[in-house]
Amino acid sequence: MSRWLIIAGVALVTLGLLVHFAPWLFHWFGKLPGDINVRSDKSQLFIPITSMILISIVLTIILNLFNR
Repeated sequence: MSRWLIIAGVALVTLGLLVHFAPWLFHWFGKLPGDINVRSDKSQLFIPITSMILISIVLTIILNLFNR
């Protein structure tokens, strides 16, 4: 159990460093077809449906590979 927590922590730190120091790698996130972005004069609603489905599929594949 502790091994998985350490791996998850290292992965999150790595992802955080990538987002901080190389934001151009993730400029596509939130701009996929199917992501909802509604703007009005005073507010904005953003629902990244397609991006979240893509992340879910990738994480499912990765976790299934580790559990076998």
